[in-house]
Amino acid sequence: MSLIQRLSNSVFFNQQNLLLLVSLFAVFGTLLELSGGVWDTISHILKEPEFFWTIQHVTVYSGVALIGSAGILGFLLLQKKSLDKFLRKGILLMILGSIIQITSGFADSLSHEVFGIDGLVSWSHQPLEAGLVMCSLGGFLIISVSNASKIRKFLPISIMVLILSVSWLGFNLSLLVGSIILCIPIYEIFSDGCAIL
Repeated sequence: MSLIQRLSNSVFFNQQNLLLLVSLFAVFGTLLELSGGVWDTISHILKEPEFFWTIQHVTVYSGVALIGSAGILGFLLLQKKSLDKFLRKGILLMILGSIIQITSGFADSLSHEVFGIDGLVSWSHQPLEAGLVMCSLGGFLIISVSNASKIRKFLPISIMVLILSVSWLGFNLSLLVGSIILCIPIYEIFSDGCAIL
């Protein structure tokens, strides 16, 4: 028996505990990332100094760490054969979203080093935001199909986080579609927000 199978069959990693952790990490990690992202945008509006270890960035990276942890635990959950197909889909969606976010975060860091500061719309931000939506949708699916009442208590929060993540991505994609018309009034607010359009 492999180490992964032994871990997934251990008492601590029973199915209910793993489902609770995966769903909570996916939902609250997404919420942390969104909160940190909005907070960071506000700090750009206020023209506060920008550096890697701002509290806003730490908030975002804490969300990424939670989502990455959810992905790892979700992988352990997938080793169990007793999962229903909707739980599997939710877990796979959340794992894929976490991989996209981590990859896009790394690409965003490289982009900043090569091209400097970018705005809300960039080749690395939109995949990252799509990964956020996938994680929140995966967390929502896991919570909504779970039979455990302690997990289902978080359904309203997961719905709110899903709506917020879709809204954030939708807003940023609307900047792409209506670039000039939409960017003129908000250019000053988001500083370089429309610079790459």
